[in-house]
Amino acid sequence: MEPNPDVGADWPHVSAWRRQQRAALIARRTALPAAQRREWSAAISACVQSCFPLLAEMTIGFCWPYQGEFDARFAIRYFRERGATAALPAVVDKASPLQFRKWWPGAPMTRGVYDIPVPDGTGLVVPDAAIVPMNGFDERAYRLGYGGGYFDRTLAVTVPRPLAIGVSFEFARLPTIHPQPHDIAMDFVVTEAGVHAVSNARLERITPEECREWAQRLCAGRGLPRQRAITAGGYSSPPCYAGEFPGYFGETGEKR
Repeated sequence: MEPNPDVGADWPHVSAWRRQQRAALIARRTALPAAQRREWSAAISACVQSCFPLLAEMTIGFCWPYQGEFDARFAIRYFRERGATAALPAVVDKASPLQFRKWWPGAPMTRGVYDIPVPDGTGLVVPDAAIVPMNGFDERAYRLGYGGGYFDRTLAVTVPRPLAIGVSFEFARLPTIHPQPHDIAMDFVVTEAGVHAVSNARLERITPEECREWAQRLCAGRGLPRQRAITAGGYSSPPCYAGEFPGYFGETGEKR
């Protein structure tokens, strides 16, 4: 893994800076008109569908939209219709990786740790790929999440490592998030402006054709997709995916 350039940065100072950036970016995102968020989300969905056709053969971890985040449900429907398995996260413990449980429209739901809705008793799975919302992201594809470290912890222990597709709005791009040893960069970043990957030590926009080839090489090298099976203990994504489940595409339950 490429070393982080800011490992020596003072962590208490960095942590406070991240909290401030996170709060500012969330406030800006939630203040956007709903129509604008829907327009940008539609552009991101179209890009994910075009650039990552291999997701149709995979188990995909995704996140219910929270505080104005990208709404992944439309892309998930697209890939489920083509054979993919969808999964939602469950927090097990503050110090543990998260779990993915199978999800489909109408799946039984319950309230998990931290009052997060999770599938109730559906099969545990390990995702081949994860569509991960980001409060912010930087020029080396590091993600500013919600501060719990769950997603990084999960990626660190999941073998083979899932394909990590970070999704965010373009205004949330930062020069750096001051990555620390526990931070793990996204494989790709998708915004309403297109798909991006790190090249020449910085995030650069790539074409859909380049993305498809790049993603295929990454997955082949990691042995993805893994064999689909219910496992005794899968992993999942961060607790930022809390939200109501009023319906497959309902907006009224989205927390702000």
